[in-house]
Amino acid sequence: MLGAMLEDEDARVRQAAAFGLGEVGGASSVKRLEQQLAVEEARGDYDAPSVIAVITDALARIEDTSARAGLLRRLQRLAGPKVDPADVNTLARALWRRRHPELRPAVQQAIERIPLPAAASLRGLSLLLKESPEALRDWAEDLEVPVEQKAEVLTVLEEELPLAWTVTLPAFISTAKAQAPIAVQQRGDASYYCERLFILLLLHKEHALRALPDEVRSTVRVVARTLVEAKPPRCALQAVAMLEFVGQPEDALLLEARRPEDPTFAAVFDEVAQTLRRSPGGENV
Repeated sequence: MLGAMLEDEDARVRQAAAFGLGEVGGASSVKRLEQQLAVEEARGDYDAPSVIAVITDALARIEDTSARAGLLRRLQRLAGPKVDPADVNTLARALWRRRHPELRPAVQQAIERIPLPAAASLRGLSLLLKESPEALRDWAEDLEVPVEQKAEVLTVLEEELPLAWTVTLPAFISTAKAQAPIAVQQRGDASYYCERLFILLLLHKEHALRALPDEVRSTVRVVARTLVEAKPPRCALQAVAMLEFVGQPEDALLLEARRPEDPTFAAVFDEVAQTLRRSPGGENV
């Protein structure tokens, strides 16, 4: 039934079928998904990229060696200056889920074929495949490493943050503290980096925030308080969302003082401020 659905003209039906095959798993599902991947690549129409993204994600979820091989073949077909960065990002995340040291040569070859900025997430993936968590922590602490390269690693880790890699978080947070004064003033590499760090911590808050020592959590709070006032709105909204988990009741006063005029953004500020006021000790604020 799922195989028949993949032949439907409606892209939403094909997406549902690809997702279903990812849940079913097994070598036969991998083979059918890879066949459909070639079909979608050949379509070249408006809907094909959305189906390709679901197929890529499905292959990443299947615990079968052939699934990794299928993703690698997809990577080898990507080349040239017209490659969509969104396709590369989706594939880099999928390969991180199916990670193996043997992937690195193929990833490195793809980086040489695909120009920046499209290959950015592949550079992050290559580093993650190469370095141990401890080595990556030292790399993230190096102030001479460009902040945009550190953001590339964070983007891939959003897909999956293994427990062993949480030791790198204090180093990335330290970089955010150094970048916050720049990020608050203008949109650019600094604000994008801080935004990606907040997204990573929020996506994996159950074990990422719990793994942080108290002093590092305090640093996250300081950075978030600073960036509540960031001119780039997306960075400011991620900072507000972060305060819901690392903030103190008195931070509600800051959110109320910096409440934006835009009603949609203001609702986010109001909701987090109310949450902080309901936390222990908040009734005294």
